[in-house]
Amino acid sequence: MADSPREGKLSRSPDFVQLIDMASESVGGKILFATDDFFAPAENLLKSDGPCFKEREYTEFGQWMDGWETRRRRAPGHDWCIVKLGVQGTIRGFDVDISYFTGSYAPRISIQAANLGEGKEPEMPERGVRAGVAATPAEWEAVAQLKSDGWDCLVPMTQLTPGKPAFSHNYFLVNSLQKWTHVRLNLFPDGGIARLRVYGIGQKDWTAVDPKEPQDLVAIACGGACIGFSNAHFGHPNRMIGVGEPKAVGDGWETARRRDRPPVLQSDGDGTVLPLGCEWAVFRLAHPGVVTQVEIDTRHFKGSSPASCSLDGCILTTQEEEDMIRQKWDLPGHRWKALLPVTKLSPDESQAFNSLTPELQDVVTHARLTIYPDGGIGRLRLRGFPSSICLLRPREKPMMRFSVKAGFRSNV
Repeated sequence: MADSPREGKLSRSPDFVQLIDMASESVGGKILFATDDFFAPAENLLKSDGPCFKEREYTEFGQWMDGWETRRRRAPGHDWCIVKLGVQGTIRGFDVDISYFTGSYAPRISIQAANLGEGKEPEMPERGVRAGVAATPAEWEAVAQLKSDGWDCLVPMTQLTPGKPAFSHNYFLVNSLQKWTHVRLNLFPDGGIARLRVYGIGQKDWTAVDPKEPQDLVAIACGGACIGFSNAHFGHPNRMIGVGEPKAVGDGWETARRRDRPPVLQSDGDGTVLPLGCEWAVFRLAHPGVVTQVEIDTRHFKGSSPASCSLDGCILTTQEEEDMIRQKWDLPGHRWKALLPVTKLSPDESQAFNSLTPELQDVVTHARLTIYPDGGIGRLRLRGFPSSICLLRPREKPMMRFSVKAGFRSNV
């Protein structure tokens, strides 16, 4: 069973909402089954956009609702659906959003999860566009093979709490290090849910990668995560390592304007504006490795991109990382190795730079991106080659830099 010391407890300001939504349709999340889709289909749960309300819009079945809403149950049982995660990995928390379902939200829910191995998911009938229907006998027959009623419980039966009509989130913290591929959302007994967000960190099977092909070592879908930053006023740095290309300025890291900038900016002899401070973000790589290329994408940041940036890397054990988090990343300068010197950036453009490490072949476990003086970046990609490395003696140079060690834990 899942380890769950604090599962099911409501959290009002959870940090996990800055992680990737592993169930979102934008990363490949998919509804496999739902007992009923009478008023609104379960696919709405996975929309990447927030829910909306159209007061005077109706369908032939009732009020148009932006979520999943089942009929008023008049038979024994309760409603539930199965979600196949688009990103497989560890789940850190759920957001069960009942915005706008003021008189029809499900009064109670529970959430279960499973890790289905390759080939263990039965072939499910295509759902298509649905409304005014319940699950067919063929769908019931197929979903029975999953035996989902016996899946691990991550959130026990819990009463939902309505908030403001347009902002009604119920957050649930999950304390589990297991990998999950599917979740089951149970409604007790019926009703509506606007969105289901499944926040977590992806896990990649590094033993299956082509050793000759560079990988994105910091991608959140593979297990990378931001574990420290100086400022995130307009957007968390985890957004930089998200899936796909940036969609807008809100889909990246953006800091506030520095308050210590002078009233009038000055330049040096060649016209370059003098440094005005910096902001930074530290990332734990999804896997230790050699970074060979750095991609900085400032698309959509037309008037707010940084003037320049630099990138440094280091090797830290798990204990050293915990110490640095407590010390707000006051790491001695000699521990950082330059991966990219201070480099000028262009606004609204994807830019790739060769790392300094192809010659040095330095393995790193963590990377620090520094921007000068402030601004926003849509995507950060650190491409390179994973390496097996002993973290018990972090200052020793590893002997095998480009080989992948079977069973290496990507969440170290």
